Amino acid sequence: MTATFIGNIEARLDEKGRMFIPAIYRKILNERGSRRIVMRRDTENACLVMYPEDVWNRKVEELSEALDEWNPDDQMLLMQFVADAEFLEMDGQGRVLLQKRNLQQIGAAGDILIVGMMNRFAVWNKQTFEQRRLDPRDFAKQIRERMQKKTDKTGGDRLPD
Repeated sequence: MTATFIGNIEARLDEKGRMFIPAIYRKILNERGSRRIVMRRDTENACLVMYPEDVWNRKVEELSEALDEWNPDDQMLLMQFVADAEFLEMDGQGRVLLQKRNLQQIGAAGDILIVGMMNRFAVWNKQTFEQRRLDPRDFAKQIRERMQKKTDKTGGDRLPD
């Protein structure tokens, strides 16, 4: 099984907008044979999502297969999804340079939070992430609801309350 990006790590951008990829995440990227990361702004949240190149390629392939290449609206969806992405190369110290426009879009300057998302990770303005986090009771309720829907579909066991 492939190692996954989990947890959240506080970090700081340098004056040039460079970010250190956390050591544990660099190790996972190296295990995947990936020194290149694909970054794009999240479609719903004010964060930047970082994909190992192989994960990005699968994601774009899935999207492309779900769309009709002859439908102009579908073509625009694919173009916009891909056009908003960019390759990031890690330097020898494990840093990537984030463009100022991307940092401005998420309101990041200085303190950031790097949040694991299993096969990818996100970069947030630390305060924005904390504001968006669910209250623990709401979080527990939503997890139960989502997992109940899944077990209802599969006939599996319920999660304990």
